[in-house]
Amino acid sequence: MRLSELSGADGVRLAVVEAGPQEAPPVILLHGWAQSARSWAAQLADERLTSEFRLIAADLRGHGGSEAPVGGYDRPATWAGDVAALLAHAGRPPVLVGWSYGGLVIADYLREHGSGALAGIALVGAITEIGRHREGGRTAAVMRAALPAALDTDPAVAVPALHAFIDGMAARPLPGELAQAALGAALSTPPAVRGALFRRDVGSADVLAALTVPALVVHGLDDQVVDPAAGRYAADLIPGAATSWYPGCGHLPFVEHADRFNAELAEFVERCCGEGP
Repeated sequence: MRLSELSGADGVRLAVVEAGPQEAPPVILLHGWAQSARSWAAQLADERLTSEFRLIAADLRGHGGSEAPVGGYDRPATWAGDVAALLAHAGRPPVLVGWSYGGLVIADYLREHGSGALAGIALVGAITEIGRHREGGRTAAVMRAALPAALDTDPAVAVPALHAFIDGMAARPLPGELAQAALGAALSTPPAVRGALFRRDVGSADVLAALTVPALVVHGLDDQVVDPAAGRYAADLIPGAATSWYPGCGHLPFVEHADRFNAELAEFVERCCGEGP
């Protein structure tokens, strides 16, 4: 794996992890709320993915090794600018993959720039909207239970809430090492950032309906963080969207069923790039 940095919107420093040949078709991986690029460890280490594609996993602003500015988290143009910087870094049309909040970041990019510079998008346990009564942002029991305590500046309040949130992400308990890494990523995300990401009200129905590149919607049917209804909402709006539903799977299809997810992602990227059957 290769580590690098680039400048996003407003010059904010973004940390990037890459794997795979630089000349291969690029796949940009965007993680979820209070996590990091390391969420994609099973993809960054997959032999097929890293032999056929250039995987570019970025820490979103305010997360992981990226810079955490004071403001800007409520502006779609800010997130769109960060994604545009990643596209420039990729150097050719990529497939954008957004997990959880990463799906909203993709929608922000589409709202500002359209899909002309993309090869395709994949939404994984994703929201594409946020705000009260937004169907594309419908959350489930584990996410609702974590708030507002998970946003608190008092560790005695926030840590138990974040611990419960991580425990509830998967349909079955995660291995201890993975669970601790996810909790560490959540705790390393400043409380102000954790809260700022929720202070938005954005609909995306028009953005999804206008998509002109291939799309894949992946969602665990037992997801207790983002309701599967949010995935169905996006799939119904996106013209020609392909869907893949994971029974017995929670919020982490790319971890809980990594082999299946990696194979499906590889086949989807091949189709998007005109390199598959």
